[in-house]
Amino acid sequence: MTGIASTVTTVVAPSAVEDVCADPTGSICSWVYDITDGNETTARIVSWAVDVPARVLLVLLVAWLGNKILKRSVRRIVTHVVAPDTERAIARLEKMRVPGASLLDDGEEEDENEVARRSARAVSISNVLESTVSVAVWSVAVITALGTTGIELGPLIAGAGIAGVAIGFGAQSLVQDCIAGLFMLLEDQYGIGDVVDLGEAVGTVEEITLRSTVVRSLNGTVWHVPNGQVQRVGNLSQLWSVALVDVDVAYDTDLATARRLFEEAATEVCARPEFADDVLEPPTVLGVETLGADGISIRLMVKVDPGTQWALQRAIREHVKTVFDGAGVEIPFPQRTVWVRHDDAAGGE
Repeated sequence: MTGIASTVTTVVAPSAVEDVCADPTGSICSWVYDITDGNETTARIVSWAVDVPARVLLVLLVAWLGNKILKRSVRRIVTHVVAPDTERAIARLEKMRVPGASLLDDGEEEDENEVARRSARAVSISNVLESTVSVAVWSVAVITALGTTGIELGPLIAGAGIAGVAIGFGAQSLVQDCIAGLFMLLEDQYGIGDVVDLGEAVGTVEEITLRSTVVRSLNGTVWHVPNGQVQRVGNLSQLWSVALVDVDVAYDTDLATARRLFEEAATEVCARPEFADDVLEPPTVLGVETLGADGISIRLMVKVDPGTQWALQRAIREHVKTVFDGAGVEIPFPQRTVWVRHDDAAGGE
């Protein structure tokens, strides 16, 4: 029996396009697969080089548009809350048959300084919130873009979470300062140029950030106060201020005459050109404030623009001294009687 040698040829069928390309019809991968006669490697490389950058660009474009929309929305919301449009509010109230104009301060126009203050505060708050929104949007966008490239995000997110926890424990005071600074801006506790009392730091506010406040005292010392450490705020120059002047007179002084001279002297000072524009209300003598050991204290009050009370107080005191001296009204000073006793035994007699 003659052996017949047979040869068996094994033919390996090329992989189907469905196994190579996610979209077997109409995609760049399938097109490259067809023109290269089923070259899987070329199809996958071209597909990755084209599809991944396109997806990344799409994610970044969406993030850019979303960031713009969110920032504009934040700016509009903050502006309406902090610096509302009074005319538009009045128009809406009038449509509802509510006398909106009467809700204003007796029809008086808003102070230009107050309007500028609210606008500056709205800009500061908007900048802070817009920065927060931008960080959040772009962080999500970067993570999403990395996911489209095929990078495993699990370890990355886990590492970021651990780092965030560590930073959170180490930066608690920083977070507290930033939150306190945000609420300080929202509540308009003070602004640049205000004279404030923050406890040990008393002076003029020169700079406000989300983390700290810079205050320059009267002697020139610059205080950097973290916002989280501010327990109470005393604003000495917001909207309006009061000049308080106390003057002592002797017990045998005619109080009616002293009150009249005191008020006339203060009125003359308030009428001076350097003070006339700052005085909001005429001087008022409140009356006897204290009955002291050496004299009677009389108090006078003048409502003035913020920050001008100290100069006015000094000028009133100086002029009152001149007027009282001219009228013979005594401004008392501490007087003591000293008794000198002679000891007879000291002389040896």
